[in-house]
Amino acid sequence: MITQKNDPSKALFLGCFIALVTTAFAFITRAFLVNDPTLWPKTFGLDGVQSGVLFGAGIWPFAISIILFSLVIDRIGYKTAMWFSFVCYAGYALLALKAHSVITADPLAKPEAYNYLYWGSVILGLGNGTVEAYVNPVVATMFSKDKAKWLNILHAGWPGGLVVGGLMTLALGTEAHQDWRILVYIIAAPALVYVAILSRANFPPNERVAAGTTYREMLAEFGIFGAAIASYLITAQLAQVFGWDASYQWGIFAITVIAFGLYSRSLGRGILVFLCLVMIPLATTELGTDGAISGIMEKPMAAIGGNGLWVLIYTSAIMMVMRFFAGPIVSRISPLGLLAVSAILAVLGLYSLSGASSLSAIFIAASVYACGKTFFWPTTLAVVSEQTPKGGALTLNAIGGIGMLAVGILGAPVIGAMTERTAQSAIELSVPGSYAKIAKEGSYVLGSYQAVDNDKVKDLEKTDKITADKILAAREGANQGALAKIAIFPAFMLVCYLLLIGWFRARGGYRAEVIGGNAH
Repeated sequence: MITQKNDPSKALFLGCFIALVTTAFAFITRAFLVNDPTLWPKTFGLDGVQSGVLFGAGIWPFAISIILFSLVIDRIGYKTAMWFSFVCYAGYALLALKAHSVITADPLAKPEAYNYLYWGSVILGLGNGTVEAYVNPVVATMFSKDKAKWLNILHAGWPGGLVVGGLMTLALGTEAHQDWRILVYIIAAPALVYVAILSRANFPPNERVAAGTTYREMLAEFGIFGAAIASYLITAQLAQVFGWDASYQWGIFAITVIAFGLYSRSLGRGILVFLCLVMIPLATTELGTDGAISGIMEKPMAAIGGNGLWVLIYTSAIMMVMRFFAGPIVSRISPLGLLAVSAILAVLGLYSLSGASSLSAIFIAASVYACGKTFFWPTTLAVVSEQTPKGGALTLNAIGGIGMLAVGILGAPVIGAMTERTAQSAIELSVPGSYAKIAKEGSYVLGSYQAVDNDKVKDLEKTDKITADKILAAREGANQGALAKIAIFPAFMLVCYLLLIGWFRARGGYRAEVIGGNAH
């Protein structure tokens, strides 16, 4: 039962929870569409990196909406943001359906259809980001004395949505493979529910606004360094999307940071800048891996009669349950202690999962990985909100935006590139000299890459099916091994958390800051 000063609205919290469930529905259905070889990759001829870029297109716009709305959300109102998110979900559905009609009318029109999928994914990302732009500050304000507990409970809606959405996706089975549009339609169910609840709700003013903290003070918490990180990632992504040259990109970056600095007159809080940098590998560990894991685990799961999506559903179910028990855990080991333990478990889980083959080994490793990633995101939000309360919606949401930007720009494509490099090594080992015959060149934000060209493999099947089969087998088996390389991200995070723990101990221990009062 909710027992908090001013009696927070149960309906308001429930509406925010279901809104977050909707974002998970959108995430898992697109992850399935992008990673299942028989769906979008087959229909639109996507390679590993293209799939990663398309997956990232549904993530990086999150940062655009969450940061921009965080700058103005206290003025335009949470309800306006809520309606905008709903319109975005409708826009994604319309563009995805348009892509289907284009490729159905002309199977060679893959570039045109891909563009519809890409921009539909961008709009979907804007909608998902807008949801987080209002649910996080609303819940942090409702439960200002117990943020870690209630932000974790709120974010149980994310894995809960992955579980329900994943089970629905699997239950559709043949229907989904015959017509993938049905996976677009199911997002409507939770979206309509949260609109029905929140359209009648009364949203509270943010704790920053209620305490009388000025707009300039809010920006000062983020500061020049925070703005520099966010602006760099935003301009890098927009440069990639719109083809800006380097001078144009850096010019916009410089103008933005200078303007922000002149107005805020602050370098920003050091701990916030540090956590923003840590958020990059954190988001890649959780969301980047979640988006790719069903495809990566497809082969080993198929070998034991299962589906790769079961791994994501299983880990999400563990996350959903455990997030409801964050309160007692945080009270014992502190938020930073919880983050450090989580990083250790994530490293062990990913590394073990990379070599697991039996059903028991896969799910034991997946259990460890799930326990590791469970508390990363909401606990980081809680730490930011507790340490920079004057930052209000901006600092609370901007760190999530930076994480999501990093996944879209770097994380998902890098995971795709890691997978392709692992596949290249495996193919060369299995069939020496064959990779050059079936490879193609591509480029992404970090440079050029080589990937398996599915069309060349199909052509090879016509003349040398034995070699083609060996190549496909080597490629599929290598995907799982890429998880060991991904473990480097939580390993880096662990070092950072240990440094923060040491820093707080030197200052007397971890304490949350209170606007206009003492730490508690």
